[in-house]
Amino acid sequence: MEKGFLEEYQEYIRKTGDRKALYKAVAKEYGVQKAIYPGSFIDISPSLVIPEVTYIDNFKGAIRFFKQMDGIQDYIEQHKEYPEACKISFIGQDYTEPLEIGQVDLIISQYAGFVGQETKQYLKPGGILLCNDSHGDATLARFDDDFELIGIVSDNDNIERDNLEEYFKLPKEKPVDFALVKEKMKGLKYSVAAENYLFRKKP
Repeated sequence: MEKGFLEEYQEYIRKTGDRKALYKAVAKEYGVQKAIYPGSFIDISPSLVIPEVTYIDNFKGAIRFFKQMDGIQDYIEQHKEYPEACKISFIGQDYTEPLEIGQVDLIISQYAGFVGQETKQYLKPGGILLCNDSHGDATLARFDDDFELIGIVSDNDNIERDNLEEYFKLPKEKPVDFALVKEKMKGLKYSVAAENYLFRKKP
């Protein structure tokens, strides 16, 4: 028998960890109402704390999962932490292709390539990019004139804004090799690192 979406989602969370507290901290801090999640796979946790989320993924497992949208919607309605009706949509395509979406308050980038670079045109000025550096996305954002590093999210999901200048520095002050980051799609081993970083899109 094929697994239902809930069983599949719960199994996914058991394997990867539940990032709901991370999304909640960011949504609360910045008043996020609308987000996109390129390369989301089946991580629907953002919808528990953000009223309107568009998930984007061309992986066939994700496309199959989101075909159960009625059940997903019901589940979110029962477990969401905001008063508004939830709005969930799914786009089953590569996020690097043009997307038919308006501007949003937040882009979520988790282990899915250069999401911030490829989708920043959909982020409103002053909007937030939440990303990690597993594939180098945070590195590219840090040295992108369109973005400003405004915080990190600690392991216990607290947003911290102090000493941001310590991040993205290599041992012995070595320069960052962007060509290598892009080629390998991998973050670098900085002297001080965080699990997740927060960038604001400049006006």
